[in-house]
Amino acid sequence: MSSFAHRVLARFSVFVFATLFAALLPIASMAQVNKDLPVVDLTIKNSKLKAEVAADMNTRTVGLMNRFSLKPDTGMIFVFAESQPLGFWMKNTFVPLSIAYIDRDGVIINILDMKAHDETAHPSAGPALYALEMKQGWFKERGIVAGDKVLGLEKAGKAKN
Repeated sequence: MSSFAHRVLARFSVFVFATLFAALLPIASMAQVNKDLPVVDLTIKNSKLKAEVAADMNTRTVGLMNRFSLKPDTGMIFVFAESQPLGFWMKNTFVPLSIAYIDRDGVIINILDMKAHDETAHPSAGPALYALEMKQGWFKERGIVAGDKVLGLEKAGKAKN
């Protein structure tokens, strides 16, 4: 192959790579991940955890989507403006989770396990002001059940919208 042909092939390869990269860039940017959220310390029974706070529409919508792992004893607390029936799903969520729905007094209403990528709604058993997502099995491993109280929720603040 001549040097001219090598140069043409090299330029064509760069062009193809640049075109593919430009085409895929918008797809990569659509994979939103919540970053730099405030973190609060919570306690349930004798178990301590750290929870990122999702207190506005955008952070609640993204939740723990597009993450591939969670640190031990770490999760996310979703704060809502008023108590209401809630339902969560696992769209674009790679880590199997357990969710505890919590009433305005900090009492756990119910706990459900959710499979990764399951788009089935997992409903609260009653009006909830908070939802706490942890790695699947976290609550069960610690003997935490409906009726237990979550301490420290006031640190999460109020919902912003």
